[in-house]
Amino acid sequence: MAEEMVEGVNPTRMELLKLKDRVNLAVKGHKLLKEKRDALIMEFFSILDRAKGVRENVEKKLGKSFEDLIAAQAIMGDFAVGKAAMSVQESLDIEVDTRSVMGVTVPVIEYKNIKKSMIQRGYGLVDTSAKLDEASCGFEEAIALILELSEVEMTVKLLAGEIESTKRRVNALEHIMIPRLQNTVKYIEMRLEEMERENFVRLKIIKQAMEE
Repeated sequence: MAEEMVEGVNPTRMELLKLKDRVNLAVKGHKLLKEKRDALIMEFFSILDRAKGVRENVEKKLGKSFEDLIAAQAIMGDFAVGKAAMSVQESLDIEVDTRSVMGVTVPVIEYKNIKKSMIQRGYGLVDTSAKLDEASCGFEEAIALILELSEVEMTVKLLAGEIESTKRRVNALEHIMIPRLQNTVKYIEMRLEEMERENFVRLKIIKQAMEE
């Protein structure tokens, strides 16, 4: 199969110089993209490990909180627990900002008013169990962890997309663009050499004709 080359290129010395510059630029770009890809992969696995840790903490925290809630229901009764839950005011203040990780824009979730005191929760202290307080505190901590997990997992997803995009660009340069440019350079060099030989032969014939 014939080697692929850049189409529409004239075999001139000026075009040869331009192509060589493009080859050098493509090689430098390929190197930088490979470095970016490798750095992204390292960052990806680092954040992936963090995501796994946060997910495990969420599961543990939710498991313990549900155990405390079940204990509170056993002590107080379902009705009393439900009444206490209805008295809690929802006041979750969340803001989503962004930051850059290796050139990738990822979310940053900031929150307020998740952790509350027993008084802030709104239910009475006398007719409630300590287990209800423990469950409430645990669920509040779980919400904070879930917000952190959503931030981290979205970062993992965005980094994975950027890694895939960068890998495609690296492969395109390595297997398509750079070989095509190099093949075109070789073709032009070969054609210029042929033209020089043809000119040399032509001049030699002219010279012989003039001498005769």
